[in-house]
Amino acid sequence: MGHVALLLAELGAVVLGLGLMARLANRLAISPIPLFLLAGLALGEGGLIPIVTSEEFIEVGAEIGVIFLLLMLGLEYSAGELVAGMRSVAPAGLLDLALNFTPGVAAGLLLGWPVVAALFLGGVTYISSSGVIAKLLNDMGWTGNRETPVVLSLLVFEDLVMAVLLPILGVLALGGTLSGAILAIAIALTVVIAVIAFAYRQGDKIGELIFHTSDEVSLLTVLGLTLLVAGLAEGIGVSAAVGAFLVGISVAGPAVERAQALLSPLRDLFAAVFFVFFGLSTDPADIPGVLLVAVALGLVTAATKVVVGRWASRRNDIGSRGQIRAGLLLIPRGEFSIIIAGLGAGVAGGGELPALAAAYVLLMAVAGPVAVRIQQSRQERAVAVASPE
Repeated sequence: MGHVALLLAELGAVVLGLGLMARLANRLAISPIPLFLLAGLALGEGGLIPIVTSEEFIEVGAEIGVIFLLLMLGLEYSAGELVAGMRSVAPAGLLDLALNFTPGVAAGLLLGWPVVAALFLGGVTYISSSGVIAKLLNDMGWTGNRETPVVLSLLVFEDLVMAVLLPILGVLALGGTLSGAILAIAIALTVVIAVIAFAYRQGDKIGELIFHTSDEVSLLTVLGLTLLVAGLAEGIGVSAAVGAFLVGISVAGPAVERAQALLSPLRDLFAAVFFVFFGLSTDPADIPGVLLVAVALGLVTAATKVVVGRWASRRNDIGSRGQIRAGLLLIPRGEFSIIIAGLGAGVAGGGELPALAAAYVLLMAVAGPVAVRIQQSRQERAVAVASPE
């Protein structure tokens, strides 16, 4: 079989397998992320059926997947909503950062990792999965609950922290002199703040430039602009992912809805490829050695997320049941934890980071939805007992 034929056949088999896994995840009412990670582990070096021909293509697709994930996340919010959300939830957001970033850093240091590698692990344990949480809210019918805006505001705060954190971690991953790192971080922060400020005032005009009645024109315009900005951002040390995020929050008006409709299928495809590639780059043989650490981190950071969710909800005069729901919703980790781990994969002393992150995300992406559904069953039983026929 020729090279092209083998490449197409291998890619087709991988994508078809992902489709079957997504179908299974829907049937089980869970996020497909753990299944995609398992697929990558099975197909990578040391896995059950290692792929050979299409790995380079999948690597490029994974880069595009990160860009799509961050672009679509940015499209969810306007710059004004981000600023308002930051102000209202800042105390709870800072508590979230302190309670969930610290365990990862502490674990890395206890494992003997360098400080930079430990900081990446802190990022992995800190940020909740917006994708998994959004699916849970929809599946459970909780979108209209009083605690839902609190949860979403915390996610917005995390997203903004990540917009600042990613370029900083990216600079640290590249190494270099202290003065050079400080300069690069200053540039990254300046760019992020400037773009958010510009989008706050001119988001509608940017949306008007992108919006068009033709789907073809709209798709090519927003996709081309995103890839261009992502490339320029990478060139100045801000990271392509953050560049895509900034494009998303810069767009406002009718263009947002059009872009979301056109890009969602592409995001789903390339995001799945990204998770597979992360699994490909992780040796399954490394996971047993970090499994106990992943479980310990999972228990600690699940508890701290519940504390944050309950405290933030209580500050908004939400009842105890809503407080518990908010805390449990924040438990899942997913796409952004993997993105951070991917950035830190090459950091000196962080050789165990991909395996630990994969094990941790697998646990948390499953444990979060399971905890939510158990709590929902408990509340339904409590209502049934309180209101007998």
